Amino acid sequence: MAVVAVLAGCGYSLHGNLPDRIKTVAVPVFVNRTAEPAVENFLTQAVVQAFSTNGRLRVVKPAEADAILEGEVVGYQVQALAFDPRANIQQYRLLVTMNLKMRDARNNAVLFEEPRFQEKSDFRVVGAVSQTIAREETALRAAAVDIARAIVSLTIDRF
Repeated sequence: MAVVAVLAGCGYSLHGNLPDRIKTVAVPVFVNRTAEPAVENFLTQAVVQAFSTNGRLRVVKPAEADAILEGEVVGYQVQALAFDPRANIQQYRLLVTMNLKMRDARNNAVLFEEPRFQEKSDFRVVGAVSQTIAREETALRAAAVDIARAIVSLTIDRF
């Protein structure tokens, strides 16, 4: 009880204080500024799903939205993490970097900006190159889910 009272007194909240007028959000397809094809689609779909699962904001079309979350994918890197004794890569890290901006759709005011937002996902190499490519796509999907959850948390909890 004391912790809750102290946090409330300091202006912190255990639940986000998103402005009451913001009930809906639009998530247009993110812009892809990388050479990686379709990465923006994975990320946009994951964010829409995360907002839908969270339940705090209803996802709608931009014309119906109280707020609009815009994003651009500005970095997509696959880094070697671990090697076997023969210097063959055994594990990779996928690092995705995004610029995010949420605007109040009614007055076009910026509610928040988060430049260079990053999330990572590690994956192991098993067998042929085709399996590595499939694992990279799986890692991208996992990273997209993690990024989406973090974006929803960032959106709702930062106010």
